[in-house]
Amino acid sequence: MNCPYCDFAGSRRELHAHLTDEHSEECRTSESWAGRHYELACPRCDFTIRRQIKPRLQDPKFLEDYAREIRLVAFDMFLYHLEAEHEQEEAGA
Repeated sequence: MNCPYCDFAGSRRELHAHLTDEHSEECRTSESWAGRHYELACPRCDFTIRRQIKPRLQDPKFLEDYAREIRLVAFDMFLYHLEAEHEQEEAGA
């Protein structure tokens, strides 16, 4: 699989680790009266993943303490999108 942000290529597992470690800024978290969310936009199309992060006793440091775990989940969801929507594009390239 190819990284949509740079020229990295590898297995799904390798790409998942690469995205989480090298492109962490693409996954944004927010907190508001509506709850905590992560958001990740696909650079190849107009699809955006936005999911609520399950509350954890309103711990004010939760987003900071669990930033890597949140990114792991977000990029896993993103990889499902890439496989479903862009895999044929990649195969034809």
